[in-house]
Amino acid sequence: MLERKQLKDRTQVTFILPENTPDGPVSVVGDFNHWDPASHPLRSRGDGTRSTTVALPANSAHSFRYLAAGDYWFDDEHADAHDGANSRVHT
Repeated sequence: MLERKQLKDRTQVTFILPENTPDGPVSVVGDFNHWDPASHPLRSRGDGTRSTTVALPANSAHSFRYLAAGDYWFDDEHADAHDGANSRVHT
């Protein structure tokens, strides 16, 4: 799931997944962090979910995926769009 908060010239996008689906650590990777899994790991929120927030330029579009333990890549079913291999978020 994606949540957005508009700032002046940026949009804070929060990427949210259930706490244990999938098991183990998960990161959001995309063109906004050079596909680096160390940049945005999801952290527990105490409400049964985990998340990370990324500030992106307003009025832009970005490709992303999730990377879980065991080199398991997956898309966000609630993304704004999909471009074949990746999920897309629009700010």
